[in-house]
Amino acid sequence: MSTTIAVLGGVGLFLLGMSVMTSGLKALAGSGLRTTLGKAAATPLSGAFWGAFVTLIIQSSSATTMTTIGLVSAGLLTFSQGLGLVFGANVGTTGTGWLIALIGVRVSLTSAALPMIFVGALVKLVGRGRVSAAGAALAGFALVLFGLTTLQQGMGGLAERLHPADLPAIYGPGVAWYSSVLGVLVLIVVGLAMTAVMQSSTASIAVTLSAFFAGAVGLDQACALIIGQNIGTATSSAMAAIGASSTAKRLALAYILFKVVAAVIALVLFPLTTPLLLHASRSIDGVTLLAGYHTAYNVVGVAVLLPLIDRFTRFVERILPERASPLTRCLDPAALVTPLAAEEAVRRTVARSLGALCGSIGGALTATTQASTVPASVTEASDALRRAREFMTEASGPPESEREEERLTSTLHALDDASRLAEVAGEKGGLGPAPSGSEGRRAVELCAEAMRHAASIAGELGALPDDPEPVDASGTTTAQALVQLEQSARTLRELQPAYRKATLGSVAGGAVNADEAIARVDSFRRLEALAEHAWRSAAHLVDAGA
Repeated sequence: MSTTIAVLGGVGLFLLGMSVMTSGLKALAGSGLRTTLGKAAATPLSGAFWGAFVTLIIQSSSATTMTTIGLVSAGLLTFSQGLGLVFGANVGTTGTGWLIALIGVRVSLTSAALPMIFVGALVKLVGRGRVSAAGAALAGFALVLFGLTTLQQGMGGLAERLHPADLPAIYGPGVAWYSSVLGVLVLIVVGLAMTAVMQSSTASIAVTLSAFFAGAVGLDQACALIIGQNIGTATSSAMAAIGASSTAKRLALAYILFKVVAAVIALVLFPLTTPLLLHASRSIDGVTLLAGYHTAYNVVGVAVLLPLIDRFTRFVERILPERASPLTRCLDPAALVTPLAAEEAVRRTVARSLGALCGSIGGALTATTQASTVPASVTEASDALRRAREFMTEASGPPESEREEERLTSTLHALDDASRLAEVAGEKGGLGPAPSGSEGRRAVELCAEAMRHAASIAGELGALPDDPEPVDASGTTTAQALVQLEQSARTLRELQPAYRKATLGSVAGGAVNADEAIARVDSFRRLEALAEHAWRSAAHLVDAGA
């Protein structure tokens, strides 16, 4: 009974320590985590390298994966770049196994861990900001060490009751090939179940390494357990993908497929690698060999899939096609945990909604007769902007730099002006009757031109990395289009007072009645408001994306 309690307590302390340490390291990294991941994934190879490095530093593949999902959803990374980061995270997370192999199972660190827990907890409670985060990381690391010591003690008692001969035989004299295959499969299932129950491959591998060090399992049996424990990490991804966004589901599917491919490769090579490891164990410590096997297992999987990442990406996208609305596909809940990704998701949503609004309004203005009802695209864009406001409200944490604060402010201004544009376009009666006279026709032309320039700017700013390159027949740059948009809005603003005075003055001469004159003035006002809000929203979007 005491052995079971020691093992369970050791695993619990290890999991708690990993959670506390990861939270502290993430807070200590701050915006550096998302900045590094966002800039380092220029190619799948560099993404894999930095994904492994960042995961090794923060000791959390989940944090790397969730940040990657947010960056991909917001359009800051392509799906293939995100896959490179996720593949690298699988290699980086094996660093904990080396910590266990080189330190954790060899010496009792209780005398050092307990003071570290006290110091770390004190700094966590007294300090602020990154000092507090450093204290949490220190306390978490000490809890990991204390948990490993407790687990080591429990495994020592387990080794007295459990011998490798009690487990399915895999390699040795007199072991038939079918018995070996069956033994490997049984141990893989056991390893998978361990990770599924603990929801942590790191913890389950810590148990395996401790059990081997205590003599409870053999080297070949530990290798089979590690294969199963690696597959088991896919169970948490599968459960997390239930009800998640399409981007999260795609990355979860890619993660599962990666684990399956790596496991198949390991199984195929198992008859070759096991004898080599047993032979090497005569001169190299077995725990170190297992840590190396764990890392090599994932490195081989990455090396096989990374050159095929484009085909792999297309395969995953065919299985899980994008079904979300084009206007709101960036509003992924995974982006909420990263303020920069949340702001970028809202910015692209505003740009896409502005493009849909201006395209619809411009089409209505150039039609023979202006629509008296609100187009469906205007309603859809209004709904997307409403969801963007709600999404921004749920974003976690304030901006961490002055530049991020400026981007957020510009995005909110763009969101506000785009919402006002949607309100004007959605007013009862549609755009109303076209203003009469040459000045009225000029106003319609100016507003249509403004909508065309605004739609061009929005299309450029709202494009995602995976979208096809937009074709601009005019050859106008974003800066030029913004200048022409401002000129159209300013001209309309300057024309409105004279048009209002002339139109209302025509009532006295009997040319029109009062109701018709007021309706024409109101229609001109709508055109001026449409151009004004389109220009302001586009200008703020350009500022936010600079």
